[in-house]
Amino acid sequence: MFRHAFFKGSRAMTMPFKKLQTFKGFTKKIEEMVGNGDQCITRLLFCGPHFPASHNYTREYVQNYPFIKVDDVPLDDVPGVIGNYDICILKSMRLTEDLISHAKRMKLIMQYGVGLEGVDINAATKHGIKVARISSGVTGNAVSCAEMAIYLMLGLLRKQNEMQIAIKQKKLGEPIGETLYGKTVFIMGFGNIGIHLAQRLRPFGVKILATKRNWGSYKQNSFNSDDLSEGVAIDDLVDEKGSHEDVRIFASKADVVVCCLLMNSETAGIINKTFISSMKKGGLLVNIARGGLLDYEAVFDHLKSGHLGGLGIDVAWTEPFDPEDQILKFPNVLITPHVAGVTEHSYRTMAKVVGDVALQLHAGSPLTGIEFVN
Repeated sequence: MFRHAFFKGSRAMTMPFKKLQTFKGFTKKIEEMVGNGDQCITRLLFCGPHFPASHNYTREYVQNYPFIKVDDVPLDDVPGVIGNYDICILKSMRLTEDLISHAKRMKLIMQYGVGLEGVDINAATKHGIKVARISSGVTGNAVSCAEMAIYLMLGLLRKQNEMQIAIKQKKLGEPIGETLYGKTVFIMGFGNIGIHLAQRLRPFGVKILATKRNWGSYKQNSFNSDDLSEGVAIDDLVDEKGSHEDVRIFASKADVVVCCLLMNSETAGIINKTFISSMKKGGLLVNIARGGLLDYEAVFDHLKSGHLGGLGIDVAWTEPFDPEDQILKFPNVLITPHVAGVTEHSYRTMAKVVGDVALQLHAGSPLTGIEFVN
């Protein structure tokens, strides 16, 4: 999942999505495109320099279509040029109502992944702009993120940072690590990533707890994903299921808590002092979802006291993360630079989705392969 932690001051905004819904009026809007020599060009705006493979791979995918133009623009320059584009891929940009009001030519705002908390969806709707995400279950993004969660778990259990120190000090046979085998893992948020994580954790011999707001969405106690060959029974993946109200109870039972939640007004800061205090002493916390789900002070204080046994994060409170931040001085903290979903497979697949949407928009055809939220 393109799981951005947006710049300071961002707040989540979410609305139910309607899968693969066609936006009526796209054909008419294409006919009304402004500009003289530019009127036959469909222009894509990628906001900012980060996650460069997103715009590079998309540019490669549409290179044989001269009527599709892909630009990556510095964040500070976006306000001045946003009015020239038909599609905006926001990445880690915050699209406020004021910014959206200047997007006179815009038909679609989308994420190179799933995270849309940086978009004022109500403002986009007001201005007749559709907003969409790319489902992580069909691009390999969820698989990539699930693998990263396991990487962080193993790195914490086997004390990756301490191993590097031992190598530098020419020591052998230390530190003593722990196995994932026999542990209880709490997957907080059982969506696409959580499903793939549970499937991959099973061979490790762990007990899996999971919470989801609505388990009824998995009809007949099973699910299907484009990344799996056939439906898998939920009871084969999860030993104990719970709802949002059970998160602290499950945290108290788990050796490892993995946060896979969507970021919204209800979940922002949900990993707070009360939650971490409810975890087992020495328990590990892994976050591959959104930095804003964790309360910084609560995490720092519990690392300092020793109650929190380790922290593994691929997303941070502000990004790029300050390499001098005090939280990185703890030996039991692992951080990766927001790369859980950044794999060749997932990024090439999403580039195809974005490129195909641009071609469909240019042709005035229904837009497919994306999930609309307005």
